[in-house]
Amino acid sequence: MADMNLTQAEGDALIAMEEHRANEVLLDLSRGRIDLAKVKLQNRGRQVVVLVRLDLGGAPHRNPDDEEVACPHLHLYRDGYGDKWAVPAPADRFPNPSDLWATLGHFMAYCNITRPPHIERGLFT
Repeated sequence: MADMNLTQAEGDALIAMEEHRANEVLLDLSRGRIDLAKVKLQNRGRQVVVLVRLDLGGAPHRNPDDEEVACPHLHLYRDGYGDKWAVPAPADRFPNPSDLWATLGHFMAYCNITRPPHIERGLFT
């Protein structure tokens, strides 16, 4: 089984690293089954560790310190907590979260994905 623990330095380095697709399995993309406005975009390290997750259209998130963060919010890997902490999605990086196609592009730029996987735009309309 893959080592699921990363130091903060390892997590930060993986987030900052320029990423190229070796195959089409680079991101986790999912939509709610009942509420299609609920979207989750994830980038992982070591296949199982969520490094960055953008949640759109869902419920607020409650951080371990009991702070509530409204959607859209961004989860970044934090040593000892994984993806349990969220911050408001930066408006300068994600200017129009209701435009899913553009937001996917912004998310890939945020994650330093320079050779993205091939994705059919129809999945985001």
